[in-house]
Amino acid sequence: MELTKHAHACVTLDKGTGHLLVDPGAFTPNATELIASSDTILITHEHPDHFDEEAIAAALDARPELKVYGPGAVVNRWEARAGQVTAVSEGDRLSMEGFDVAVFGDIHAEIHPDVPRCANVGYLVDGQLYHPGDAYHVPLAPVSTLLLPTSGPWTKLGHAVDYVRAVKPAQLIQIHELMLSELGQQSMARFIGPDMLGSVPLTILPPGDSLSV
Repeated sequence: MELTKHAHACVTLDKGTGHLLVDPGAFTPNATELIASSDTILITHEHPDHFDEEAIAAALDARPELKVYGPGAVVNRWEARAGQVTAVSEGDRLSMEGFDVAVFGDIHAEIHPDVPRCANVGYLVDGQLYHPGDAYHVPLAPVSTLLLPTSGPWTKLGHAVDYVRAVKPAQLIQIHELMLSELGQQSMARFIGPDMLGSVPLTILPPGDSLSV
């Protein structure tokens, strides 16, 4: 499949059979356009940097064919749209747009004990590519391509290194980067990659660029 990286946590996945949009949020400047051009959207959790509620609600109104999948905390706000929205949780297996999607995880990583944690799921697409949302959950399945969050109030370098070691991907691609400068992103790549603490290079893919996975 072809992965296109958009700003922050948002990616699109394409192959001959279809197109998936994952986590179009308020930190992604072209989220509205991406939503308008997608028929299937996966949301990992309810935080606005992953979930542009207003744009998705407008698209659901305008396009009855649009399908949205996410934790109950995301989709249950649209109970009247049972045909368009589906709540998912760990253990679910979905078939959509010619993709096979397995759901893993259940809760957002801790930011601070005083900050409530929300539901968070990760998506393993075609048994290859894993988008974890905002969690270091290790799926009980092989992962060839891991999308790794590198910045945010919940992230920590040491935890990220241990997460990559536990998942053991063959390919590692940065997401969730907007709180890092370009220098910060390069520094994270050096710490996480073979130069220091890891064995897999961290690919920094600029927004709008694509690669095959």
